[in-house]
Amino acid sequence: MSEVRIAAEARTEFGKGAARKIRRADKVPAVLYGHGIDPKHLTLPGHEVLLALRTANVLIHLKGDGVDELALPKGVQRDPIKGFVEHLDLILVKRGEKVTVEIPVTTVGDVDSEGILDQQLMSIGVEAEATHIPTGIEVDVEGFAVGRVVTAADLVVPQGSSLAADPETVVLQVIAKPTESADEDEAAEGETAATTEAAEGDSAE
Repeated sequence: MSEVRIAAEARTEFGKGAARKIRRADKVPAVLYGHGIDPKHLTLPGHEVLLALRTANVLIHLKGDGVDELALPKGVQRDPIKGFVEHLDLILVKRGEKVTVEIPVTTVGDVDSEGILDQQLMSIGVEAEATHIPTGIEVDVEGFAVGRVVTAADLVVPQGSSLAADPETVVLQVIAKPTESADEDEAAEGETAATTEAAEGDSAE
């Protein structure tokens, strides 16, 4: 994983008014903590932060104003309408240090024509070196038959990383497509329920 370098400024003003002022300048208020240090309140350039956060578990190199640290995003607050970053929590990491993060699980290929892929987990926890966090895990489901189950233990974890989730956790499975008769039964049950409700309503009158 490559590092994204972002210029950091020390922040000395706090409160909602100060935060609004920072955002009006297209910047983001942030807090860096971890490793027992006192939290460092920072101001970061908004556009660079937005671009960096497009990458999951991005490693950010904060540089400037007495700060020269590596950090991972820990909490992101966004504007619910416009989507810009309102506040960023960062956790301090060191080179060579192991961290536990969630990485995406994606699939390639098509399952058997009689089945439907049911992916229950879109991400999985792994332990990896802070500077070498894998981008994700890919599962080839080509030709998987109905009843096939993939657990966390079945995933091929990238070299240098280890599984942090329960090995027995179901990640995905292939279930049978509903048959026409099942669809007809469901429709019939719905019609019966509607008829019953209508009859009960007439009786009440």
